[in-house]
Amino acid sequence: MPLIMDGVGTPSFYAAKKSLDRASSTRSCGTRAEFINLALINNMPDAALEDTETQFFRLLEAASGDIPVYIKLYSLPGIARSNRAEQHLRKYYQDFEDLWDSDFDGVIMTGTEPRHSDLRAEPYWKLLTSVLDWAEGHTVSTVLSCLAAHAGVLYSDAIPRHALADKQSGVFEFRRACDHAITRSISETIHIPHSRWNEVRETDLLANGYTVLTKSSTAGVDLFAKKKKKSLFIYFQGHPEYETCTLLKEYRRDIKRFLRGEQETYPAMPAGYFDATGVEILNDFREMARSDRQEAVFSAFPEAAVTGSLQKTWQSASVCVYRSWLQYVSSRAWLRSATARLCVLDDGAKREALA
Repeated sequence: MPLIMDGVGTPSFYAAKKSLDRASSTRSCGTRAEFINLALINNMPDAALEDTETQFFRLLEAASGDIPVYIKLYSLPGIARSNRAEQHLRKYYQDFEDLWDSDFDGVIMTGTEPRHSDLRAEPYWKLLTSVLDWAEGHTVSTVLSCLAAHAGVLYSDAIPRHALADKQSGVFEFRRACDHAITRSISETIHIPHSRWNEVRETDLLANGYTVLTKSSTAGVDLFAKKKKKSLFIYFQGHPEYETCTLLKEYRRDIKRFLRGEQETYPAMPAGYFDATGVEILNDFREMARSDRQEAVFSAFPEAAVTGSLQKTWQSASVCVYRSWLQYVSSRAWLRSATARLCVLDDGAKREALA
């Protein structure tokens, strides 16, 4: 089922494909149970802003099945933006104040690249925590991705994030840790991309009442959940929304930073992502870059040679997880709507409605 953009223009990629429809605030669906109303709060830095839109649009479209999904785009004010990104936000994103008065079944909020080791020092921290408080009482479920997940548990339960010895980048195998509505349809083991310098630990999560849904002996916790007031909060340390080339783009960016002298060490190759031929080609380039560290060397980066070697093993699991989430949101939204309707009926009408 195509996604339906609610109230504003359609970003250019999907406008060209005509896969994402535009709608006014008046819904064509007959009853509340026939659609899901979502907010995507996209806080990614400028270089990934539009890619992240596309990733979530494609994933939600694949996962939605027969249920129309109406979606509004937002981004937290206070994140540094270029002029081009600001223009994009003004053209396609809602004024953030619109969020408080809108009716959403679910919210997906991404992270962004932090400027401070303590997330509470970020300029958008107060607004981010206001969104978390609002979502607890006004949504059926809320998804927090990567840095937003770390911010969420820090704010709610003072759970710290811990720096890793090196960036955890690649596609890792995780196993299902328990039976839960969100993971019931996935295999016992799945593969999910991760790209992060920090982690929250299973012991801290369990001690504070979180349910760990997927985890790995080598990569830690992937997916976890906790009910907060009216909303089921779902947390991803990884990125099921990533497309085939996303980790390659990030690896290229980190290599450029090394060659420019912006980071001291050459970035580790994403694990479980390239085939043997791709690994060999990239190891050869690494040796050349280390021996002649200057930005001009990047022109020889063998992107075309390794693109065909990428291993995309996570798509089916990602669709399953988000399909289960959308089904959960749809069913609980229907119950909420039905309960609200019953509250305004007299006793006779209630018995008739439930018959």
